[in-house]
Amino acid sequence: MGSERMSNRALGRATLARQSLLSRSDTSALDMIEHLCGLQAQAPAPPYFALWARLTRFRAESLSDLIENRAVVRIVAMRGTVFALSAPDALSFRPLTQPLLDRDLHTNTQYRSSLDGIDLGALADAGRELVRDEPRTQSQMRPLLEERFPGRDGAALAHGVRGLVPMVQVPPRGLWGRSGQPALSMLESWVGRPLSAAPSIDTMLLRYLAAFGPASARDAQAWSGLTRLGEVLDRLRPELRVFAGESGPELFDLPDAPRPDPGTPAPVRILAPFDNVLLSHADRGRLLDDDVRKKIFTQNGIIKPAVLVNGRVAAFTTTVVEKSRAVLDVEPLANIAKTHRTAIEAEGRRLLKFAHPDAPERVVRFTG
Repeated sequence: MGSERMSNRALGRATLARQSLLSRSDTSALDMIEHLCGLQAQAPAPPYFALWARLTRFRAESLSDLIENRAVVRIVAMRGTVFALSAPDALSFRPLTQPLLDRDLHTNTQYRSSLDGIDLGALADAGRELVRDEPRTQSQMRPLLEERFPGRDGAALAHGVRGLVPMVQVPPRGLWGRSGQPALSMLESWVGRPLSAAPSIDTMLLRYLAAFGPASARDAQAWSGLTRLGEVLDRLRPELRVFAGESGPELFDLPDAPRPDPGTPAPVRILAPFDNVLLSHADRGRLLDDDVRKKIFTQNGIIKPAVLVNGRVAAFTTTVVEKSRAVLDVEPLANIAKTHRTAIEAEGRRLLKFAHPDAPERVVRFTG
């Protein structure tokens, strides 16, 4: 166990296969969302582009319908950020991620001083009461919470409620072509089911490996925001395969998960902004070099839409909508062969057709 070595290239191919980035999948949007353990969703549009990159016949309306029908919800979960999760996954993942949200209340430099010493149970109860009859935005909550907790900062109180109470961002937030400020409602009342009474961290980690493995304990912690997951993987060790990666840590995997030959061709793919495949490992060497990472991950927290060429990040894109055309600017971060540029142009045009179907002209151009 652990004697089998796995190169970064092999890790990359395995991850791309499980992410349906080696070949697009015919599965439904809901099934893909569940397989991927949710989609990164700080902004409304990225989940749509993440599914477009992975599904053969994805229509934006299919995800909007899932959100409107409450089969998919936008909720704070892994890493304390907003994910688009299936309703069943939200009911189990959200309780499992509660420890990191509790920790945030005491470590968040912006709000912790205003929350110090407050009765967190009373704050949670107040938050539930405020959204019992109708969804409210955090801006609407702030003055109401300040009335109940005199002398406390309303923004900090609303942030506390966000962490203490499982709440979803209700439509039209997150709908294709529409949006609005995030109005919040209780998860349980929104989907009409209670939180999972016994959520399983073991099951959650096995799901993670199915979508992102092989992976180390540190990788799993980077994906989830939770700690001490090495203990869980040690408990699961007898039912897992264990590899040695290039950088040293043990890599755990499901025995029957796909691990393609490292020489398997990897097509050009344009990832979503904030695509979770780039955020779900502590060691990101399987898909991008460190100098490239610094150009994709900006200092203000934006993760640019990355272009995969032969399985690695080689460029990023910016979309500009002009009066008569939609333009996809591609900025290379490495030398890109002419054949790959042709493939990027073709994929870029397909992306523009998806995102801007009514544009009279759609152009892909290389910059930099």
